[in-house]
Amino acid sequence: MTQHTFNKTRLAATLAVLLGAGAHTAVAQENADTDNLDTQEQPVEVIEVQGIRGSLIRAMDIKRSNNGVMDAISAEEMGRFPDTNLAESLQRITGVSVSRSNGEGSQITVRGFGPEFNLITLNGRQMPGTGYTRSYSLENLSSEGVSTLEVYKTARAEYPSGGLGATVNIVTTKPLNNPGQRFSVMGKAIHDTSNEEGDDVTPEVAAVYSNTFADDKLGFAFSVSHQQRDFQRQQANIQGWQANVALPGDPSGTVVDPRALDEEGNPIGNHFFPKDMNYGIDNVERERTNAQVTLQYAPNDDLTFTADYTGSNATTGLNSIGWGIWNEFGGNINAYELDENGTAVYADIGGNDGSFTAFRETTDVEARSLGLNIDWRYNEDLSFTFDYHDSSNEVDNGGDSGLGGNGQIILGSDKLISKIYDYRTGEVPHAYINWQNGSTVLQPGEIDSNFSQFIYNPGKSEIEQFQLDGQWYNSAFDIPMVEVKFGVARTEQTMGGFQAWSGLRGGPGFNPAYPEIFPDSMFTLHSTAGLLDQFAGGGSDLMPSYYYTYDFNEAIARQAAFLTPELMGDNAYVVDPYYDGIDSESYVEEVTNSIYLQTDWEFDVAGYPVTLNAGVRYEETDVTSTVRQRVEQQVNWVSASEWIMQYETGGADNFLESEGNHDVFLPMFDVRVDITDDLIGRFSWGKTISRAPLGNLAGGRSLSGSPKPGSRTGGQGNTNLLPFESTNIDLALEYYYDEGSYAAIGYFRKDVDNFIQTQITETTVDGLRDIFNGPRYQQAIADIEARGEQADSNAIYAQMLANGHGNADGVISPDSSDPLIVWNISQPTNTDSKSVDGIEMAVQHLFGESGFGVGVNATFVDGDVEFDVNSLTQQAPLVGLSDSANAQLYYEKYGWSAKLTYAWRDSYLIGVGQAQGSSDAPPQFARSYGQWDVSVHYDITEDLTVFFEGINLNNETEEGYGRYEEQFLFARQYGPRYSLGVRYIFE
Repeated sequence: MTQHTFNKTRLAATLAVLLGAGAHTAVAQENADTDNLDTQEQPVEVIEVQGIRGSLIRAMDIKRSNNGVMDAISAEEMGRFPDTNLAESLQRITGVSVSRSNGEGSQITVRGFGPEFNLITLNGRQMPGTGYTRSYSLENLSSEGVSTLEVYKTARAEYPSGGLGATVNIVTTKPLNNPGQRFSVMGKAIHDTSNEEGDDVTPEVAAVYSNTFADDKLGFAFSVSHQQRDFQRQQANIQGWQANVALPGDPSGTVVDPRALDEEGNPIGNHFFPKDMNYGIDNVERERTNAQVTLQYAPNDDLTFTADYTGSNATTGLNSIGWGIWNEFGGNINAYELDENGTAVYADIGGNDGSFTAFRETTDVEARSLGLNIDWRYNEDLSFTFDYHDSSNEVDNGGDSGLGGNGQIILGSDKLISKIYDYRTGEVPHAYINWQNGSTVLQPGEIDSNFSQFIYNPGKSEIEQFQLDGQWYNSAFDIPMVEVKFGVARTEQTMGGFQAWSGLRGGPGFNPAYPEIFPDSMFTLHSTAGLLDQFAGGGSDLMPSYYYTYDFNEAIARQAAFLTPELMGDNAYVVDPYYDGIDSESYVEEVTNSIYLQTDWEFDVAGYPVTLNAGVRYEETDVTSTVRQRVEQQVNWVSASEWIMQYETGGADNFLESEGNHDVFLPMFDVRVDITDDLIGRFSWGKTISRAPLGNLAGGRSLSGSPKPGSRTGGQGNTNLLPFESTNIDLALEYYYDEGSYAAIGYFRKDVDNFIQTQITETTVDGLRDIFNGPRYQQAIADIEARGEQADSNAIYAQMLANGHGNADGVISPDSSDPLIVWNISQPTNTDSKSVDGIEMAVQHLFGESGFGVGVNATFVDGDVEFDVNSLTQQAPLVGLSDSANAQLYYEKYGWSAKLTYAWRDSYLIGVGQAQGSSDAPPQFARSYGQWDVSVHYDITEDLTVFFEGINLNNETEEGYGRYEEQFLFARQYGPRYSLGVRYIFE
């Protein structure tokens, strides 16, 4: 426990007399004399319970005292938050689940509504999303300078709009809120068990300082932290599933198809084949640095100035290796087995290639927020607050100065007989190649250059916001209205980014072949015995049973020296994302003006104390989109597996500007009834919004730069999209039966208008002709089949070259005999309404003075927003909808503080559309996930604590699938993480 002494003002003393002591403080006052409160300030000693128990009690008290439905998490003590990052802490709240990045919590879903439906504020200020998005990545913000997390699940007129799911307010340390000097310093050593290439032990250090001066009129606080992590991510993935590809009329191998037949003997239903199958190992080095400075000055009791700065920088270095197969379809399926849903669980496919890839990227995420707040109490009843901040969040993947972006090298060979995909057993599919050398192992001397590509795609989001708020306490009129809040705000938000792409450098494909570029000694052979060994079918059971690694820099240097302009012409090997300029660029600016009025009322109904909070917020938003439009010229077939868009050169790109606007009227009210001293009932109604995703608002049309058959896609934005608008109802019953103990149950319903659905339209573009299935293409097929050979893409490409349709570089260009390419252009539009409802339950119980406590919560959600996996039509489901549950058990006594937590999230829809999926925009689902964590602290002295943390004790893995669980999409394995540290607190 910690003792503080402060001077008690007249107002504070009066409130203390009227309201009594808080549930978590015991107030002892000596020589109290209530008759002379006007002339005498009384020293008051506050005994504050800290640690896990104190954190839970404070959070419960915040929840209990607020209007509407909200939850909170409080720091256990200065510089010590309940979990390793803010997202991990938030998932302990009922209805909140997290998505993960790099093995830790990153973004939140609340009541089934994903990251872009939730608003993150810092001390009440709207924060920009991470990069070119609305969603905020919480793993980049450390928790040391945070005192409280507040999650508001019902509408509040006083808060900025954007939190349809919830508004999460991050409250940081303010020195004048807790006068005196306090200091905390922490250091810990982190061990990621997955690490192979980095340091086995990496550091994390943090310090928090707060002090007041000049009779507590001047306050200064800062926090700083730095963390390093080295770890490995093992994964397998398929980039997409293709629906209803051409099946062979006379396959050379066995066919198993259990689907029912129609009257003509044709299978009923759809069938699906994987576009590729890849495996990879990512070695990751990550550093995160956070800093925050707060200055406060209160020249008198009525005026307080606060200036603050918050900054964070997260740098993630990624070195990856991968291997796998690539499939194109059209007469090259030799044998296959489907399940009852039509999903291929086995396939023997000819043509195309196998590859060994290397990838490197260094990404910086830099967030900055500079703010000024002036709090002025005009008199006892009226006060004003002015707040301004300028904040930004920027993602830049150009941290590797040698590349200027990310770099991907693809080596391999097309000298194969067939590729085998097999997912009939295990949790990870097998994919191996029957090479022409008579084995399933490609020899180093056979490895050739396919292509490399270099991409630079930074993004930035900025917010400049002014808020003027007023608060009037009613002491003049004998009515039940207690106070009125009112205010105006202006928010200017700019989000944008661009992409520069080198194209496929080095002459994509293996014709002509240059295996002499690479000596055998450049490649190191490895076994897959230790890969994905947490999955059935992984590890020593996995096929392929081998992979090659090679030095990234050496591979670049050898190709650059060999594949010169003299040899390759325009396909020369050049490490430059800007080789042909900026490929795409878009910016969206939103300017929102708002005004609100909110009132609080207190009265009795039939003897029951009732609190009513009612208000309305009105907002007008103007949207301006600016998009770079490149002029497409033609699509060339440059290798058996690669098709490349060519753009007109020599002229300036066009910038298309489009505008849109909308306004919203957002009423709300909360009713709270104190049924007994311990039992509270709540009812809330209100409207909330979330604005459309940024990519949807960017006007203009774009076409795929690598339009392979089956992937001739494009997109077109819609600047006039209306926001998602939800009408919300909440009912809750909360029973606070003991100190720090309560049980709560609630029902919620959200009826959401203006759901956004992506419509796909088949379109042709004048001048863009299609070699695929044109007369020259068909002639090549006839020539091949006349010889009794299989007409796969490799053979067709080679035959067209033999027929004289390619240039000296092996590039086949379209001509006037070819038909126009049919593009599948997707465009978002507002559609119908959707509904989501659910039940939240929570129990928190402290077992007296035993030191033990337990907390359990669960959320069950449902609605008409699910994805129909059996339909190939366009759909508008709700991303992220899932049930979730959390549990924690703790013990805190005799200097020991231990906590065991479990977080579970059911399977959910990640998104619609797969990178290499067919044009029906197939879904991506995540399987259920459950993780155990533990932390143990021991107080050596009152100020010195040592601690141990274990993250992902059960070595939980991440898995994803498409329409059906048999449509594998990804499997990821990270391993547990442990840390050992020490913390010193001086107060």
